Amino acid sequence: MKKFTFLLFIFFAPVLASAQVADSTTRTKVGNVCPSFSFLIDKGKTVNIADYRGKIVLINFFATWCPPCREELPRVQKDVWEKYKDNPKFALFVFGREEGWDKVLTFKQTNKYTFFLMLPDEGRKIFSLFATQYIPRTLLVDENGKILFQSVGYNPKEFDGLLALLKSKLN
Repeated sequence: MKKFTFLLFIFFAPVLASAQVADSTTRTKVGNVCPSFSFLIDKGKTVNIADYRGKIVLINFFATWCPPCREELPRVQKDVWEKYKDNPKFALFVFGREEGWDKVLTFKQTNKYTFFLMLPDEGRKIFSLFATQYIPRTLLVDENGKILFQSVGYNPKEFDGLLALLKSKLN
């Protein structure tokens, strides 16, 4: 019996370890109301996330130096933005964690992203409401402000799950 228990531990240890990392760094849970925050939507124009109640809102946190973020963002453009940009029930905000306007806009232009708003989150002011570390992070918030989905890192299969959820909410 001890050998069986040991083998189970060995098999599940990596899964449990990753769950503990996510739990220890993630401050929100699916089912929670999205924390309230204000942000610059354009230089000089501030809005609040609550202004988007009534819409399905996708929030993504990235950094210009982050390889998984660079892998995920093209899918955000192609599979999310290009599909739902004209849907009046949808909003998408991509925040550069610890990045200012100059860095975010230069990154957007250099990578020829013609899509969604890339916005600064200097000092992790917004990010810190959701987590203490690890990017990319993606959250989907429903019409009432409740978190429907959140992920840490980029996993193509998990991203496909996000796409299926988006489709069910917006089609």
